[in-house]
Amino acid sequence: MAALTEQSKQRIEQIARRYPEPRSGLLPALYVAQEQDGYVTDEAISDIAEVLGVSPSAVKGVATFYTMYYHRPVGRYVFQVCGTLSCALCGAEKMIKHLEKTLGVKEGQPTPDGKFMFETVECLGACGGAPVMLFGDRYYENLTEEELDKVIAELRSRPDGPVETPPQLKCYGAIGGNENNSNG
Repeated sequence: MAALTEQSKQRIEQIARRYPEPRSGLLPALYVAQEQDGYVTDEAISDIAEVLGVSPSAVKGVATFYTMYYHRPVGRYVFQVCGTLSCALCGAEKMIKHLEKTLGVKEGQPTPDGKFMFETVECLGACGGAPVMLFGDRYYENLTEEELDKVIAELRSRPDGPVETPPQLKCYGAIGGNENNSNG
């Protein structure tokens, strides 16, 4: 994959300026890289390190520690299904089997068209609504096969176009379109 584009580097520089120490912008910088290519490439890790003034190994250490950063191509739309005890007891396995059947892939594999992927994750912190799925910044609690089908159908009907800004970046002012946002 490619290195970061100039636009992505500028976005990371903008993020870094919001912190007393530029390295504090590492997590959102990784999201910028992931937004660009769909996952964090080795080239992007080197570019982030250069922009933030840290070693590539420091960036790679953070990128590989957190499960929210991907290191290989994934689907455009990634579903995370909680597989821990409460969700398992309330039907998570049934939801996972339904996703396998509906999407025609196993967990962790993108669909042939590159549009979908699902993964089982540890606790999503919504045990009272088990089984739970996270998609983007939205929780689907008391998940049913019918609701899964509805979400998948809606996403399949979307035209292919530019990738939406991840919810994790929307709080970074100009990156997410809110030029005056100083919260972050």
